[in-house]
Amino acid sequence: MNRARALPAAGASEPAAQRPLPRRGAAAAAAPRLDAWLAHRAVKPALFALALVPLALLVIGAIAGTLGANPAEALIRRSGDWALRLLCLTLALTPLRRLTGWQALARWRRMLGLFTFFYAVCHFLAYAWLDKGLDAAAIARDIGKRPFILVGATALALLLPLAATSFGRAIKALGAARWRALHRAVYAIAPLALLHFYWMRAAKRDFDEVIAYAAVLALLLGWRAWRALER
Repeated sequence: MNRARALPAAGASEPAAQRPLPRRGAAAAAAPRLDAWLAHRAVKPALFALALVPLALLVIGAIAGTLGANPAEALIRRSGDWALRLLCLTLALTPLRRLTGWQALARWRRMLGLFTFFYAVCHFLAYAWLDKGLDAAAIARDIGKRPFILVGATALALLLPLAATSFGRAIKALGAARWRALHRAVYAIAPLALLHFYWMRAAKRDFDEVIAYAAVLALLLGWRAWRALER
């Protein structure tokens, strides 16, 4: 047998079954498996329970008296912090889904958006109850007098119609185009929430977290602006 015929010619490719997947191909092959895992019916309830953990820790801390010297301030601030964190996480889902191909992430967007609203409401109620004693007139005066309260209240007011229309029936009633236009209000809510957070931290000259959130939101909103310009 001619040895030259037995050996593959120089530069000839090996059979596909014998070649190791390149790194990009291996990642592409793993993406559907991970996407299927993320779409498992147990993942969403687990995420729901996980989103309630911060509230549970705040309630336990209030009962046990472990929230520090000023528990009222701790409840107000930490509930607001979680509203901002969940807002960033909700905005991160679409870029992450586009970059990874994990389509199951789209199933989490509504729930995380509603949890953002939930923690924003908890933040406002903690302020209204613990700081103002649920006195509507005092709350109204405070909103008119202090800009950072006004900005926070505006962000919450803009979140309300988004939460109220985050269900399938609302999409049908409004129509897809109007529903999408309404939910673009989140791009105004994000900077308002960041401004509210900045003013809260400015009193103590604590800007490290403000810079971190500003960088995250700039990246997430900048990605959307780039996509819109590209289209």
